[in-house]
Amino acid sequence: MAFQLIDTGGSRSFPERHPLLTAAAERGEVVVVVIIGARAAEAFRSVGSRERYAAILIELGTECLGTHTGEARGEEGSNVLGFARFRLGTAPPSDLVELVHQPRTPETAISAARKLFEDHGLKVALCGDFPGRIIDRLVRPYYNAALRRLDEGLASADDLDTTLKLGLGYPEGPIQLLERTGLAEHFDITQALYAACGDPAYAPARRARVAKQRQKT
Repeated sequence: MAFQLIDTGGSRSFPERHPLLTAAAERGEVVVVVIIGARAAEAFRSVGSRERYAAILIELGTECLGTHTGEARGEEGSNVLGFARFRLGTAPPSDLVELVHQPRTPETAISAARKLFEDHGLKVALCGDFPGRIIDRLVRPYYNAALRRLDEGLASADDLDTTLKLGLGYPEGPIQLLERTGLAEHFDITQALYAACGDPAYAPARRARVAKQRQKT
């Protein structure tokens, strides 16, 4: 499948070279357009004749796809999809791509996007157009709860981590995981989700706020 890559720099999904990036077509008929990087929204606005592509894929942060495409009475949807490889803080990106569609996104566009990612060794999870997508919506309240229980003195950090690893079979406890991948980064994600959703479960835990403040000094 021939596709065009528009790399605006600073991509969280592809911070380093990846087979998908090196496979972008330099010539021939382009079927899919992939836009990545910190200025993906600006680059998307410059794409003309969008209807001639099977799919246009925009790398997302925590925002909704509708931020870029607009929304219309819950009936929005076109050949434009959003995506992001899940990445926890400063850890390398995983092989999971969360692919964002809207209510009327054509199946042909979804299939083209899925094929592109899977052909280059990535796994695809399809989700609706919600801030934070699937994983962050599920795990961030859990991480916040663990940090708050630590503040309350429920148990030590080591005991909290050990209990969850042994009791639930997790490979790594939440405190250790957040310390390894960045409490300040956890603050950034939860603050964005709290602002978007208004759910107190996403409000950044105190220790994440402290880490963010220390990062600024």
